[in-house]
Amino acid sequence: MATAIVRDETATGKAIDNWPLTGLPDRISARELVRLRVREEVARFNAHQPEHFRGLIQPTDTEATLNGYRVAHGRRLDWEQQADAACAAFERNGFVLLVGNRQIEDLDEEIDLTTDPDVAFVRLVALVGG
Repeated sequence: MATAIVRDETATGKAIDNWPLTGLPDRISARELVRLRVREEVARFNAHQPEHFRGLIQPTDTEATLNGYRVAHGRRLDWEQQADAACAAFERNGFVLLVGNRQIEDLDEEIDLTTDPDVAFVRLVALVGG
């Protein structure tokens, strides 16, 4: 079993957050890695119910703030819905996935976490008027 070091970054390379994602197979598709990452972050949110969700994708019916996405008190998020939205966002270039020193271009691409355990999710921000 492998451990990936997951890091969220801005488009300018500023680190937002990082944490280990454990119990992964040595080889995994990019799609499964995205889905497992989202499942983990939603599980943490649902277990602790903070005011803000700090995840890869903004849940529906939430407000974006400087601290994440404001979620109504007591609301539980659906990890599968969030994971589907994350995969769709990847396809629309909503974020870039970097593993080691290479960019993952396709969700079906296989990743060897034993050689490249460093995974960065780079969030892209749409330009005003673009």
